[in-house]
Amino acid sequence: MLDKLETVSNMFETLTRNLSDPSVTSNPAEYQKLAKKRAEVEPVYNAYQSFRELKKRFDDAEEMQKNEADPELRSMAQEEVLSLKPELERKEKELRFLLIPKDADDAKNTIVEIRAGTGGEEAALFGANLYRMYTRYAERRGWKCEVMSISDTGIGGIKEAIFSVEGKDVYGRLKYESGVHRVQRVPATEASGRIHTSAATVAVLPEAEDIEVQIDEKDLRIDVFRSSGPGGQSVNTTDSAVRVTHIPSGIVISCQDEKSQHKNKNKAMRILRAKLLDNAHSEQDKSRAENRRSQVGTGDRSERIRTYNFPQQRMTDHRIGLTLYKLSAIVEGDLDEVIDSLIEADNLKKLASTSSE
Repeated sequence: MLDKLETVSNMFETLTRNLSDPSVTSNPAEYQKLAKKRAEVEPVYNAYQSFRELKKRFDDAEEMQKNEADPELRSMAQEEVLSLKPELERKEKELRFLLIPKDADDAKNTIVEIRAGTGGEEAALFGANLYRMYTRYAERRGWKCEVMSISDTGIGGIKEAIFSVEGKDVYGRLKYESGVHRVQRVPATEASGRIHTSAATVAVLPEAEDIEVQIDEKDLRIDVFRSSGPGGQSVNTTDSAVRVTHIPSGIVISCQDEKSQHKNKNKAMRILRAKLLDNAHSEQDKSRAENRRSQVGTGDRSERIRTYNFPQQRMTDHRIGLTLYKLSAIVEGDLDEVIDSLIEADNLKKLASTSSE
């Protein structure tokens, strides 16, 4: 660990010197690149400097405890050793966490897909609950949401919703939401008061940049058609809806929520790029697959990750055994406690993995 920290420390100092180099300051693009890199390693550098100062105090006190002839000074040194030891251990643990490799996608924006599963209309209503939960959570964190495609039932349910989320560390927090979400509650239409179980699937994809996914126009089939759906001033009046088919992969994306055909096509292409990037990660990058298995859950959309029990006001995340009795707040977007717990569990697994290497 200390070798890694020395490397990071040297890198930070080199970057700091380079940022004052006239050849860099006169090149805005290069300056921005180096400044970003320096900002990334600065928390590790600062924590390491603090650790080194604390370790020197501890070593000096320990040396005095062993070699000091004066009993009173030796006793004082012993007290300092005892008081500094837990603080030193905390600092060391903090540094280990800071050295855990970051997912390169964590800082990216995301595309979230919610699909109603088993349970008919009740599943669609639950899909609408999840959509509201995530958009409210995004509001709390100052993120921006944009609907890409939505298919509602006309009575408050959502069969499918695809939306983008933009902001700081969006994918790094939302990636743990991929999987099957299960709900247990009494539907409004249930006369006998019997609890029903239904489900919805959530997929969280890092949004791909153009340079990451190259799409050949020859591989695309673009169809335009008249929008369909419940009302709306422009619905059924123009051929503004767009369906994009990526022939090699068989992926089909339809968007019809915008009045403009051009805007619908742009949204469809954003979704397609994200799906192709996700496929590339899953199929080609074996190390990424291994990393996912070492994380909390696999990120597999077929994995049941969470249960929302409305009669008991209980939410249980099955991956880490977390149960909270504040379901009303959670479905209104109070997700930080859940996601923070998942991130902590993930980091502990990664820490155990790196410590054993």
